[in-house]
Amino acid sequence: MTLPITALTAAICAIMLLATAIATVRARFRTQAAFGDAEDQGLISASRSHGNLAEHAPLFVILIGLLELASASHWPLTALAVLFLGARAAHIIGLHQTHSAGKPPMLRAVGVIGTWITYAAAIGWTLFLVVTVNG
Repeated sequence: MTLPITALTAAICAIMLLATAIATVRARFRTQAAFGDAEDQGLISASRSHGNLAEHAPLFVILIGLLELASASHWPLTALAVLFLGARAAHIIGLHQTHSAGKPPMLRAVGVIGTWITYAAAIGWTLFLVVTVNG
């Protein structure tokens, strides 16, 4: 396979998206809410974990693919993908944890920060390669 890191990252993101979609549908059946969130915390958590992953995963997978096509170093690229996937899993779990009003669950915060760090690293690495390889 030409892009094994990208392929594995995309496949794991797809599994996570499928799992969060199923959780959202289950919550919709439970609350009988065809649209909206029925002001139900379980449905809100399920739909936001799915939506947030759907917002972040595609662009990250594209960046990983571009880096892999540019022959970026295998192990650091693998580590970046693993950190992103771990951050996304933490975010999903964190959204389903109980928490005090006004204070996000620790895993959700770790997931958000981890996602931002891996995004910044992938963006910076991509821009660096664009400037140095094509410049």
